[in-house]
Amino acid sequence: MSLNLGQGNAKNAAHGVGNMVTLTIGCGIVLFILFELFLQPLCTLFGATEATMPYALDYGRIIVMGAPFAMISAGFASVVRADGSPKVSMIGLVLGCVTNIILDPIFIFVFDWGVAGAALATILGQALNALFFIVYLFHCKTIQLKKAHLIPNAKIVKRIVALGTSSFATQIAVVFVMMVNNNLLVAYGAASKYGPDIPLATFGITMKVSQLILGITLGIATSVQPIYGYNYGSGQYDRVKATYKRSLLISCLIMVFALFVFQVFPEPIIGLFGQESDLYMEFAVKSFRIYLLACILIPCVSVTAIFFQAVGKPMLAAFLSLSRQVVLLIPAMVILGSILGIDGLLWAGPFSDTISGVMALLIVRMQWCKIFPKEVSANE
Repeated sequence: MSLNLGQGNAKNAAHGVGNMVTLTIGCGIVLFILFELFLQPLCTLFGATEATMPYALDYGRIIVMGAPFAMISAGFASVVRADGSPKVSMIGLVLGCVTNIILDPIFIFVFDWGVAGAALATILGQALNALFFIVYLFHCKTIQLKKAHLIPNAKIVKRIVALGTSSFATQIAVVFVMMVNNNLLVAYGAASKYGPDIPLATFGITMKVSQLILGITLGIATSVQPIYGYNYGSGQYDRVKATYKRSLLISCLIMVFALFVFQVFPEPIIGLFGQESDLYMEFAVKSFRIYLLACILIPCVSVTAIFFQAVGKPMLAAFLSLSRQVVLLIPAMVILGSILGIDGLLWAGPFSDTISGVMALLIVRMQWCKIFPKEVSANE
């Protein structure tokens, strides 16, 4: 959408958005059906026990109904941002969250609906999000969406899939890495003084806290994507370059602050999640200080991958997205774990962050002249 708008081609932009609408709703319905058919095996795969299975099924049967709504919210919110209305996009997303927060205690405690009530509150919030964005979509400022734009076009669908590969790969890689990591933590933890449960629990805290900070940098990288696309499509390359450099600088500065907090104040952060034994705290502190040691380089990968995605280089974006999580992190965990035991799993984090961050900067440096015309690059 942004690339076509930058080129002054609102018609092609509308076709892209229309195809996205059809694909998003279609995929949401297909996933809903699959989840309903295979809900119990999926719950087992994600660790539900005999005791928790009834609750998982009660929650799951309702929450999967919201799959189409959740996908509409995620997909359409990006279009609203690209349409030049980031505040409206934020309002739409917050609207559903607030609805969920209000309805949760009412359904759970007042109506006594338990986990089913929590699921119902969630999908009602998602439905409200979806309705808000659907209404906006037919009142966009830059395009006029018509029924004809909703008909899938093979060329447009292929382009959408190509540009979305990086984001898809990132999400799948995170899930895959966590699955491998959890199994390794249990295996090597059992052979250490910490046992299998402490590493699994404390490393989960490390990941949750780090994801809060990484979410800020990812939000910066994602929010400037329409700026990249529009200005690159219109040939305003200086703006694209300045936006990339500023977003990378700001994201890295945020991570510098995060690194300071992680190294100096891990105990108070861990204490927010409860305190167990001395061994529990010992490994939790070690996890924060080692695994996140090179976190300042993580934005180099995420910011650069989204930059490549926005200027029409999906393969490079996908490669960078996979490099840290799959290409480097998993082999590092296996190799270092076999050498250093449970500590090796922690050192795999800064190893992969450093290599992938430096690699991302080298790749963008080599591709700079290819992405931008030579006569523009020569002036730098």
